[in-house]
Amino acid sequence: MKHTVLIVVLIVIALVAIACAPAPTPVPPAPVVQTVVVQQTVAPTATPVPPTPVAKVASDALAQAGKLLVCTDFPYPPQEFFDDKGNPVGMDIEIGNQLGNRLGLQTQFVNSVFDTIIAAVKSGKCDIIISAMNITTDRNKQVSMIPYFQAGQSMVVQKGNPQKISTPMDLCGKSAAAESGTTEADYLQGTGDYKGKGLVDQCKTAGKPTVTVVLTQKDTDSLQQLQAGKVAVYFADTPPAAYYTVQQPDKFELTGQIVEPALEGINMPCGDATDCTKAPLTPLGQAIQAAFNSMKADGTYGKILAKWNLTAGAVK
Repeated sequence: MKHTVLIVVLIVIALVAIACAPAPTPVPPAPVVQTVVVQQTVAPTATPVPPTPVAKVASDALAQAGKLLVCTDFPYPPQEFFDDKGNPVGMDIEIGNQLGNRLGLQTQFVNSVFDTIIAAVKSGKCDIIISAMNITTDRNKQVSMIPYFQAGQSMVVQKGNPQKISTPMDLCGKSAAAESGTTEADYLQGTGDYKGKGLVDQCKTAGKPTVTVVLTQKDTDSLQQLQAGKVAVYFADTPPAAYYTVQQPDKFELTGQIVEPALEGINMPCGDATDCTKAPLTPLGQAIQAAFNSMKADGTYGKILAKWNLTAGAVK
């Protein structure tokens, strides 16, 4: 009986304890993790807005619609040559690109042989010529010419000047190489604007042996004639002549003074005129003139010349 009473008492005590115990703290639910992906908006690369064309060129005035085809005789550094990747570079190239851009056209250069470059533009293989071409009476009869640069002619000799050349007359009895069709070739041979008064004529008048003139198809071939020791002088416009002596000072040097400074022109056909000297510029020529004038006005022309160290040849 005592055991029974004791058990009952213990049960009662346990029930009371349970009843009086504090309620258990509820366990909070596990938080929901939400991954938010933040997308970064990348602005698209801005497409360069071409300048408003300074003049409009009719499609039928171009060899190819939408393009400005430029006949150029490569290489002739620093005015036109190819870089290590084969891209056309140089002062004339930048001027040509600017002209096309300012007319709303894509400029494309057509590698041409200088001796036939006027025939190429007249036959429609290109629209204009930008190729360090000196303005001469004979050329101006064939095409319209817009002056854009001034350069003289210079003689390049092997380092040390072994044949002691200091003036053109020192070439009497010696040899000189020049690119065919150039002013230098005319000056040496006494042809074109120098008919009857070229170096061969000057040597003859002075009672000296004539100069041997070696003509090559490309200007670089003339330089190679000098490098190989086959001629006494490489004769070219001052910009490329100076360029080669700077690039290879251990092989070449300039000698004498600049000979026969002359203007160079941007050239194009003059229509049906038999003599372009007095013919007005065609609509294409007028557009080219307007584009070139805008380059000079906004300073772009000067910057291009300065980049290639040719500021001295700027025209107004």
